[in-house]
Amino acid sequence: MPVSTGSHRLPSLCPALVVRTGGRSAQGRYALKLLNDLMEDYSSALRPVEDTDKALNVTLQITLSQIKDMDERNQVLTAYLWIRQIWHDAYLKWNKDDYDGLEVIRIPSNLVWRPDIVLYNKADDDSSGPADTNVVLRYNGEITWDSPAITKSSCVVDVSYFPFDYQHCNLTFGSWTYNGNQVDVAMGMDSGDLSDYVENVEWECQGMPAVKNVIMYGCCSDPYPDITYTLHLKRRYSFYIYNLLLPCLMISFLAPLGFYLPADSGEKVSLGVTVLLALTVFQLMVAESMPPSDSVPLIGKYYIATMTMITASTALTIFIMNIHFCGAEAKPVPYWAKVLIIDYMSKIFFVYEVGESCGKPQSESSPFHLDEPLVNGELEIQRHRGNRRYHHQSNSEMKGRHSSRAPKTCHYNGREEYQQNGGVSAGASEKLHCPEKIISYTCTCTHHDRIMRNIEYITSCFREQRANCIKGAEWKKVAKVMDRFFMWIFFIMVFLMSILIISKAN
Repeated sequence: MPVSTGSHRLPSLCPALVVRTGGRSAQGRYALKLLNDLMEDYSSALRPVEDTDKALNVTLQITLSQIKDMDERNQVLTAYLWIRQIWHDAYLKWNKDDYDGLEVIRIPSNLVWRPDIVLYNKADDDSSGPADTNVVLRYNGEITWDSPAITKSSCVVDVSYFPFDYQHCNLTFGSWTYNGNQVDVAMGMDSGDLSDYVENVEWECQGMPAVKNVIMYGCCSDPYPDITYTLHLKRRYSFYIYNLLLPCLMISFLAPLGFYLPADSGEKVSLGVTVLLALTVFQLMVAESMPPSDSVPLIGKYYIATMTMITASTALTIFIMNIHFCGAEAKPVPYWAKVLIIDYMSKIFFVYEVGESCGKPQSESSPFHLDEPLVNGELEIQRHRGNRRYHHQSNSEMKGRHSSRAPKTCHYNGREEYQQNGGVSAGASEKLHCPEKIISYTCTCTHHDRIMRNIEYITSCFREQRANCIKGAEWKKVAKVMDRFFMWIFFIMVFLMSILIISKAN
């Protein structure tokens, strides 16, 4: 049964297949006949209008597919576009009933007349136009020509706010040889079509509005219409923040730390020069990608300001190091500098020496001062005690010396008798009348004065050395306070410059 049923049904399907196949072949024959009839007396060289005094209307529609490249240095925008042009050809019409209801045919575009609409601000050397794709021809004479094109257009790039910049690039289309009285260009939509746009990694497209312009050139009195599409682009700045801005910001914060580095380390100037060279490398990287114009990019201004700050910090470091290494030949610290820098600024910036507390000045915390013994008389007391000790020892020697050479009555009783009688004893004063005793006593006083002069010379040398040390310590403290002062000043400058560039970006 299934076999017989299938055998009975198969013949019933064959007429339908034959009709369909015959219909397709019939349309192919009618399309070929239609093409031959249309092209019999047709010329693609002339503008297809019945009245030459009337303008031919061409509708233009641009679809942005992709932004391939934006060359800021050469100011060239490379874009991939789909260009649609629609016009009516008065000589390519037919009655569809005469051709088995055929309404649309597709033929090569070089067989029909095409408007010479070109990109006015073209920037490449290739003189070829859109691709020679087929055109869609309808029975009422309407021709639709869709063609892809990779265009390179000139674009005025403003890099004043790089990398937070917006660019506005124009794509101007119009007829190259026909004026507005011959070919009138109209907009298909109020803006470019972005429905098939492929996102770019660097640029974000924020719109593509269109406007029609009619320009009267000086050479001719006829109007020349054109359609200008303005492409609004916003740069994606994440790449530049992580690769150019943040490294510069971190490097610039190293410049104030050069003031915190100890002067005896010998690396203060080297740090400033190294930071300056690093910023120079980043500045060259930015300059290579930017066009040589009068407008300096925002990040370039930030680099220049940072490099100027680092240069100033290096110069100040050299000046402060010269103050730090003032030797004994330097003049004492002026009084105003002692009051302003050592007394006040050192407390504001918390600069203290080793062993010096916050609430105790250095003069009070010093264990020994050179002038104190001269004031309270301790040095004089020690000197008298040493003199009396010296008198006792020298008189003891004189006793033994005179006991062998002179009578035993010629002697000096020593410290005990001197202290008990308030001076030289009566017996000693009576026995000092002999010439030998007078000579020995005179020799003792002369020897004592020579030793005192030597002691005073040693004391004066020590006093001078101590004064030089105090003077050098004061200059070092002045340099340290200035280091701390400029460190905070430059930290504030770096912070303000960072806030400024962020506010400019917004």
